[in-house]
Amino acid sequence: MEQTQTHYNCLNCGRSETDIPLVALRYASNQAWICSQCLPTLIHQPERLTGKLAGAENFPAGQHHDH
Repeated sequence: MEQTQTHYNCLNCGRSETDIPLVALRYASNQAWICSQCLPTLIHQPERLTGKLAGAENFPAGQHHDH
């Protein structure tokens, strides 16, 4: 029996898990992957993921706190 190997890619930049660490996320019963360098985009500028992650345009941006 032949095994197929699944490779995952960042939903934003498209880099593979063999190139950069990926973080799994779930939203609205769907799973996606985002790389460690694109994670700040999800947190601070989620609207930039519109068309790449369903509903991203509706996510609130993370608040910045000055210390």
